[in-house]
Amino acid sequence: MRYCVFCGSRPGVRLAYTAAAEELGCLLAQNGIGLVYGGASVGLMGSIANAALDAGGEVIGVIPRDLVRREVAHTALGDLRVVDTMHQRKALMAELSDGFIALPGGVGTLDETFEIWTWAQLGHHNKPCALLNVDGYFDKLNDFLDSIVAEGFLRPEHRAGLICQPTPQQVLEAMRKHRPAQAVSKWQGRG
Repeated sequence: MRYCVFCGSRPGVRLAYTAAAEELGCLLAQNGIGLVYGGASVGLMGSIANAALDAGGEVIGVIPRDLVRREVAHTALGDLRVVDTMHQRKALMAELSDGFIALPGGVGTLDETFEIWTWAQLGHHNKPCALLNVDGYFDKLNDFLDSIVAEGFLRPEHRAGLICQPTPQQVLEAMRKHRPAQAVSKWQGRG
């Protein structure tokens, strides 16, 4: 089993972000869950990869060729896959993974998270998708997602498909308990 983790190529301003990335990396390795991630050696990406490697875990990095220098590709990985485009990166990460977790990050992290969650909503996969809500990082996003439901642009069943937990241990436990929702058409009826 492998989980893909989307996260920042920067560490962010709070030490809690790095601590959560390191804890998640260790927990994945300790639970025999491989890590698939963006392939960088910097930011939260480097932190989670180093923690998983230090704990003896499997780590697969996937990075586009044009980001190898900018995101500083992690040269200590035994399995670093260099692809041509961001689309190929996301597709390969999805193919290699049995679930997805977003740590704090920027617009790239949000792009990856929303695309994979959209794929679940459309029925392209039934793998768990989760936010690791470190120090409330995703609180405002969760409020916005709830407002999308209230405005009738997202079904409650689809909204419920995005797990959100505050700690690495809790997010892994919620993902273990994940059961795919029954298919609900995105387009039938209102809401």
